[in-house]
Amino acid sequence: MLRQSEITARQDTALEAAKKAGAFIARRFGRVKRIRAKGDRDMVTDIDIAAEAIVKNTIRRKFPADNIISEENSLRQESEFSWVIDPLDGTHNFIHNIAIFGVSVALAYCLEVVLGVIYIPWEDELYFARKGRGTFLNKRRIYVSRRKLKEATFVFDSSIRCQKKKMLRGLGNLAEAAFNVRMFGSTARALAYVAEGKAEAEIEYNDKPWDFAAGLLLVEEAGGCCTDFSGKRWNINTKGYVASNGRIHKQVLALL
Repeated sequence: MLRQSEITARQDTALEAAKKAGAFIARRFGRVKRIRAKGDRDMVTDIDIAAEAIVKNTIRRKFPADNIISEENSLRQESEFSWVIDPLDGTHNFIHNIAIFGVSVALAYCLEVVLGVIYIPWEDELYFARKGRGTFLNKRRIYVSRRKLKEATFVFDSSIRCQKKKMLRGLGNLAEAAFNVRMFGSTARALAYVAEGKAEAEIEYNDKPWDFAAGLLLVEEAGGCCTDFSGKRWNINTKGYVASNGRIHKQVLALL
């Protein structure tokens, strides 16, 4: 049985890891030395690798038995606690010197995320959520917007080539129904905007758990709604999701 004290013990570590990695990547913005292709239009840099080491070392120093699920190199053990991390979300922006990137650190108990931290270092914005206790930006509580569908700004998945026909159909429907649509190239940035009420929804078809784990908790704890495309509750194994302000959630699902 999960004890709140076990989450509390890890809370400071989550914040510390995100801030350390964020400070590191901000100092090296515009200074990428090595870029390696992992797959079709999927890159990793020396900065990604070094930032991941910072996060992992911060966690392992205090909680060596916990699992760590990450984009570059996961550590699977027998613990019920799993850290789900992306030390540089928005790598392709970072490579092109576009200052839209962040650090995402989440803590899951079994499959349920109970802590989420997103740090946007270029703007010094630290978002934090704990299950059942709200979402905060630099210690100020934040909430999703109450805008209607026709007033809504959507953030849409930029990996359209992966499911082109299906995604373009959904994008077309959203473009007709909403105020506007954006693509930021960083899930951490986009979900933080939804939690803060600056955007009304994000739709992602191809995200991995390290992309969304922290951000979806931010949205939920800020009063929003997050589900898969069938409307079912999400967890770290979810494939494809909608995160919204809640007010427009059913309408968005119907459009997709």
